[in-house]
Amino acid sequence: MRHSLANFFVAFSCAIFFMLAPLVARADVIANQRAELERQLRLIETDIKANQGVLAEKQKQRVSLERDAAILDAKIKVAKLGIKARDIVLKNIQSGIKDKADAIRSLDGKVANSQDSLAQILRRTREIDETTPVELALGGSITDIFNDIDAFQTIQRALDSSFKEMATTRIDLSFRRSALEEQQEEEQDLRQLQVLQQRSLQNDEKEKKELVLAARGQESIYLQLIADKERNAAQIRAALFVLRDSTAVAFGDIFSYAKEASVKTGVRPALILGVLAEESNLGTNVGTGNWKKDMHPTRDQPVFAKITATLGLNPDTLPVSKKPWYGWGGAMGPAQFIPSTWVLYQDRIARATGQNPPNPWNARTATFAAAILLMDNGADKGTRATERLSALRYLAGWKNAGKPAYAFYGDDVMELADKFQGQVDILEGKRTQ
Repeated sequence: MRHSLANFFVAFSCAIFFMLAPLVARADVIANQRAELERQLRLIETDIKANQGVLAEKQKQRVSLERDAAILDAKIKVAKLGIKARDIVLKNIQSGIKDKADAIRSLDGKVANSQDSLAQILRRTREIDETTPVELALGGSITDIFNDIDAFQTIQRALDSSFKEMATTRIDLSFRRSALEEQQEEEQDLRQLQVLQQRSLQNDEKEKKELVLAARGQESIYLQLIADKERNAAQIRAALFVLRDSTAVAFGDIFSYAKEASVKTGVRPALILGVLAEESNLGTNVGTGNWKKDMHPTRDQPVFAKITATLGLNPDTLPVSKKPWYGWGGAMGPAQFIPSTWVLYQDRIARATGQNPPNPWNARTATFAAAILLMDNGADKGTRATERLSALRYLAGWKNAGKPAYAFYGDDVMELADKFQGQVDILEGKRTQ
């Protein structure tokens, strides 16, 4: 028995070595690939900051054809770099997930292949345990008995250590894969934002082309066109403000709601309008989702059923956001709250609006809901930095708001807020018409 056990111990040790060696080599290759991707990402982020600086500087200049063309140029460059950066982040994360998944499968296979050997050891252990000292003595000399038992126990300890090491490694890999999958889900959420940024980019490029062709050499005509757009407050009040999953309302009405909400929350009306406008433009198939198909079945569907029952509404006929390819839809109304979030805020919304129960598809209620969430996110502090951060938190939560990949949303909201602030100033007589 001593020789067979020793041979088994040697074979098993070799197997463990050959099992782990490829994993170490592969890890080195992956690490090098990841380092190169991170280097590229750093370069892109540096370029983004540089172009954002150009954009900010141009926006301070007086209105002119040259200035607006330069702003569009900077916006286009930032958008293209942002799209490229997100592609690199996605590639890095997906590579890491595949690496961890492959390593787990490899370890699973090695462990499964070793099960037979372990079973043999366990059987032999039971045999020794069940053998009396007299039977052991009759099987050979006392020295042989103790040598065999000693060798057997050594192999048992080695096997136990090896399997514990593999189990620990597998647990570690599983945790890492779970963490990477969370990151992947986060990055996949950004894909829809990426599509929107590409559309915005196309619009900017089209606008720049039209701007140059139509107004080249005609600066005075261009300035007159700008003045015509802001000719009088009556036109601004009458303009329609398109809301997601809801009927359009007059700008004057939505502005009055935003002013009401601002009094109670301290959030600037123009920022509230900027978020509502951005949420209205997010996504495709607006309002074509079905709660039974597009909404999370356990987290949101039961809550949605309760919300609609309380409001006396038919859930089958109410518009919700359509499920994207990467996750769940089901966001409700102009402010795009998912049901499970809405119920956390509904009491505060009811107190603020006087509407109880509050209706997420009501334009005034949705305006207050957006304002309350923005206040909780820090927008009531009133600085440009806190307003932009609050918008990012509105989209991505506090955990992900500071990540560069989400910057497009914050920049877009602030640009809309600037546009609405100009209209607000006209309505309140703060700008010449």
